[in-house]
Amino acid sequence: MTDGVVGRTLVASLHQGIVDLHPTRLEFYEGWLTPSGLRDGRIGLAPLAAVLSFLRQEGEPYDLVSGRAGEYTAEWTILGLTPFHRAALRRVPPTLRARLALRVARSMVHATSTSSRAVVRWRKERATIDIRGSIFCDVRERTAHPLCEYYASAIRHLMARLDLDADVATEQCRATGEGHCVMSISMRTGT
Repeated sequence: MTDGVVGRTLVASLHQGIVDLHPTRLEFYEGWLTPSGLRDGRIGLAPLAAVLSFLRQEGEPYDLVSGRAGEYTAEWTILGLTPFHRAALRRVPPTLRARLALRVARSMVHATSTSSRAVVRWRKERATIDIRGSIFCDVRERTAHPLCEYYASAIRHLMARLDLDADVATEQCRATGEGHCVMSISMRTGT
């Protein structure tokens, strides 16, 4: 498991995703995501790794729950910005707003775990985000499909909340045997 400190927002958003989309299994997952641990911010990497491992074994609920958790993380990240910062982001031209939005996304990735980093590269109206140290993709055996839905969903939601029309797709995933997790962000015409 990657070293680092798990962010409170990640744990809370994952818990809320389970509440919303997999409530029949909530009691099981609260064995690791304990209410007192959530409240006090004491959930570490080991309990989080257990939750992610069991969710992956459940199949479709993994993508649904991790995607919803990503949306919550993006929403709470936006709400955590100062009112001035939010207003300034919405007032700048879309091209600059997209670049600033991905700076926020970089911070959001690092906030999930202190061992996670995001490197953003731009080429015209297309960006890639190389996510290093993803705790979602830290698996013992390769998987058949990417496990990056949390990040893809978070970035997608962040862009939409900032009135940016963008397609976000997972190009590479470390869990499938790639070196890094890479998301592509294509800005649609007019942004």
